[in-house]
Amino acid sequence: MDYSENEVLQYIAENDVKFIKLFFTDIFGTLKSISIQPCELDRAFRTGISFEASAEEGFLGFDESDLYLVPDPATLSVLPWRPQHGRVVRFYCNIRYPNGRPFEGDSRHILQEACQNAAKNGFDIEIGTECEFYLFQLDEKGRPTDVPHDEGGYCDLAPIDKGENVRREICLTLEQMGIQPETSHHESGPGQHEIDFKHAAALQAADNLATFKTVVRTIASRSGLHADFSPKPLADKPGNGLHINLSVRKNGCNIFSEPSCSEEAKSFLAGVLNRIRETTAFLNSTPQSYSRFGHFDAPLYIGWSHGNRNQLVRVPNSADASRSRIELRSPDPSCNQYTAFALIIAAGLEGIEARASLQPELQAGTDARKLPTLPRSLAEAAALAGTSGFIKSVLPEPAVQTFIASAGAQTE
Repeated sequence: MDYSENEVLQYIAENDVKFIKLFFTDIFGTLKSISIQPCELDRAFRTGISFEASAEEGFLGFDESDLYLVPDPATLSVLPWRPQHGRVVRFYCNIRYPNGRPFEGDSRHILQEACQNAAKNGFDIEIGTECEFYLFQLDEKGRPTDVPHDEGGYCDLAPIDKGENVRREICLTLEQMGIQPETSHHESGPGQHEIDFKHAAALQAADNLATFKTVVRTIASRSGLHADFSPKPLADKPGNGLHINLSVRKNGCNIFSEPSCSEEAKSFLAGVLNRIRETTAFLNSTPQSYSRFGHFDAPLYIGWSHGNRNQLVRVPNSADASRSRIELRSPDPSCNQYTAFALIIAAGLEGIEARASLQPELQAGTDARKLPTLPRSLAEAAALAGTSGFIKSVLPEPAVQTFIASAGAQTE
């Protein structure tokens, strides 16, 4: 709900709120928070709450050490798992310099700029995510193991699916926070699950995904389990993907609607494909990510089709025009969803501006081995990103260098 600052202050005063958590992310997508008392919220809206950015690895490379968190009033939500007497609420925050100027390394701000650029060109972007995760057992000291919670497979039922009640509690908790899951089920791997979400404005979808990860980890912990979003938790089992569904509207019409899929839609898809190798480091940000590609339906080759779920991009046929979209299937949950969404949107818009031509659809029986592939390692992906003018047109140089340095450290 789009609350105003005054409405938020009134809600806080009237609903027994005792603690306020200010959420923000670093360039790697790691969620951080600072807690304040309700009496400090008005100051937070006016001037922000300071934090020491230099203490966070994800802010290295920028000159300013003192930055400020300014809550976005539209993101007010009660944390349902905390006490209902003396409630705890959270906001997602924008990061500012002391003079109030937006901090260019704020990944939420980077996505806001991408959305504003789309709007200036007459486009509204909506995103729906499909996120996979594993549930593992804990040892006698409460530490995570690599023993799956169950041995279920795709869409199995209880009692084979032991995670059914955990998924139910996750979905109900999300609904309490104003987030609408669309479907949930056991995935192909043992102890693996997937929850899919209705499309929302890109910034809201990114905030929702951050909330989702927090809820899953919290509910799993309360259930005596460990939730693992890493791209390849078990070497010989399916990896965790983050499928990103994009709908693009112009003058209220979905440009991907069939049968009149527009030339702009084709150019948007072409733009995403043209920049996918350069953006992969930010969509798949760990060395483990690259052992997922090419196995268990995870894509490797750069191509698209309407029906084949193994392809990098799928364009599902839909009788409902509002659900027409493209589905990018390479990202995984290790990414920072704010920068990932921003880069995908920017690539698509670049394609439209350049009137990029879309490569032919991959037909059944096509030898995909003749196609270019996604990068085979984080080192290769980081090298492509580090020399990309496109990446530097979307992300600030210090953020790119910090990210590339971290990728290099991971691959040493």
